[in-house]
Amino acid sequence: MEAFFVSTGLVAIAEIGDKTMLLAIVLAARFRKPWPILAGILVATLANHGLAATVGAVAGHALTGPWVRWVLGALFIAFGVWALIPDKFEDDEAPSTVKAGSVFLTTAIAFFFVEMGDKTQVATVALAAQFQSILLVAAGTTLGMMLANGPAVWLGETLATRLPMKYIRWTAAAAFAAIGVWILVAG
Repeated sequence: MEAFFVSTGLVAIAEIGDKTMLLAIVLAARFRKPWPILAGILVATLANHGLAATVGAVAGHALTGPWVRWVLGALFIAFGVWALIPDKFEDDEAPSTVKAGSVFLTTAIAFFFVEMGDKTQVATVALAAQFQSILLVAAGTTLGMMLANGPAVWLGETLATRLPMKYIRWTAAAAFAAIGVWILVAG
C-alpha cells in the first residue's frame, strides 16, 4: 500500500498548477459539462499511467544493481527541480472546436497526449520501477491526478487564480526531492 499512498500524494501535489490542470480549466470553461470531462480525464490517465507504470516496472525488474538506486534517486531529485518550473498551457495544445456529444472523447484524447512526457508520467515510470507494482502505482497516480484536476473542473478559473501556486510548486519539489533522498539513503 506504500506504493499507492506515495504515488497518490506525490501526483496530487505535483499536478496542481501543471498544464493538465490548466487543460481541465480550459475544458471546463469551454464545455461546462463536468461529468464527461472528469470521465475523460479518468480514462486518459488510467491508460497513460497504466502504460507508464508497466514500462517502469519492466525496466525496474530488468535493470538491477546499485546504480539503479542512484539513477532513481537522482531522477526524483530532478523532478523536484522540474516541479519548481511553472507550466504554461500553449494555445496550440488546446482542443479545437468539437461537435456536441464529444466532450468525453475530446477530453480523453487531449489529456492522454498532453500527459505524454509530463513530469507525472515520468514520475509514474520511476515510481513503478521503485515499487515494482504496476497496479498500485497506476491506481495511486490516477487518484492523485483526479484529486488535483477534479476541483479544477468544478471550480474552474476561480481555483487557479486563488491558489498560492508558488508554495504548491515548492511543496511538490520538496516531496520529489525527499523521495529521491530516501531512495538514495534507504537503498
